[in-house]
Amino acid sequence: MKTSRPKQAAPARKPKPTDKPGSTSQPAPAKKPAPEKEPVKIATGVQNLAVTEDEDNMRLDRWFKRRFPTLALSHLAKICRKGEVRLDGKRVETASRVATGQSVRVPPLSVEAPKAPAVKKPAQSEADQRAIKDMILFEDRDLMALNKPFGLAVQGGSGTKIHLDGMLASLANERGDRPVLVHRLDRDTSGVLLIAKTRKMAADLGEVFRSRSAKKIYWALVEGVPKPSQGRISLYLAKGEAMGDQRGPVKGRHGIEERRDIEKMRVVKHGDEDAQHSVTYYAIVDKLAPRCSWLSMKPMTGRTHQLRAHAEAIGCPIVGDPKYGHGDEDRRRRSDPNRNIPDGVDIKLHLLARRLLLPHPRGGMVDVTAPLPPHMKRSWELFGFDAGQYDPILDAPED
Repeated sequence: MKTSRPKQAAPARKPKPTDKPGSTSQPAPAKKPAPEKEPVKIATGVQNLAVTEDEDNMRLDRWFKRRFPTLALSHLAKICRKGEVRLDGKRVETASRVATGQSVRVPPLSVEAPKAPAVKKPAQSEADQRAIKDMILFEDRDLMALNKPFGLAVQGGSGTKIHLDGMLASLANERGDRPVLVHRLDRDTSGVLLIAKTRKMAADLGEVFRSRSAKKIYWALVEGVPKPSQGRISLYLAKGEAMGDQRGPVKGRHGIEERRDIEKMRVVKHGDEDAQHSVTYYAIVDKLAPRCSWLSMKPMTGRTHQLRAHAEAIGCPIVGDPKYGHGDEDRRRRSDPNRNIPDGVDIKLHLLARRLLLPHPRGGMVDVTAPLPPHMKRSWELFGFDAGQYDPILDAPED
């Protein structure tokens, strides 16, 4: 007869550090936070630095901020008062202006070493670079003329995350210098937009625009046929009340969201508060009477929404404009079945910055033309308009 041996008890398991609460293991000691590193200081000797072309007419304090970003402005003011900073050997103040080729004497400084630049997202940066490259109509060493597409905002704002100004950051050089916007277009206006590659060129081009030496030609598809076929619109405009109550977008005509916080220009009288004079020449290039007309427009002033407000003022609002031409009189005009825009036309703003001509600051002329955007091209084909025909606005006065 076989007898069985009694089973021996298994040895007690040693608790592991990963055991749940209730085990006999000791908790791991909490890690102490790493001490903050003291900023690294670097000492410089006396330096004589030349002012570059891109720094021309820059204030001295801004020049120092650019060259020595960690230098405290209070310390700069102190060394200027003591005469330690010199411009071509002369004492200067922080508000003094520097000029190309001048020499700035910088005394010995103890400043923080510049921090390592933040790591960019290569994919996003490369995508922005490709997108801008695809927009280029003309480029030289000083400037670019871009074909801005419909719907792309030029600058950021409330709720606007993607905009051209932000995309231009992808073209910044190792010093952080980047291309600069010279003028603006509305988000839904397509066409020629000028970009300066340096701050100095932006200032020079800005002066060209202020002197009204730049000629801008726009194309628009408008409702109805204005009379006369060629004319001059001269009105005083002022900003009106904001649309809505500032609480966000609302559903407008055709279900399009309209931002409540964008102001609409209104026609006012000379002498009224905030009144600004505005002048536009226009000419009918072609028409599909009485429904619509292809207008070429040349603004002589640069007021906000000038062409859109002027088109509404003559009773022919631009097709697809969600902001202008919504008054009671306009609604009655739209009730005429002979004036309705036919099916097949996109409800998008039909306004194109067609051509830009201006003197180049380095000599010669810049003359750039943008093609019709896709939605306007479809409308031109629908109405049988020939984009290559003569533009009578070229005969309009220059003042």
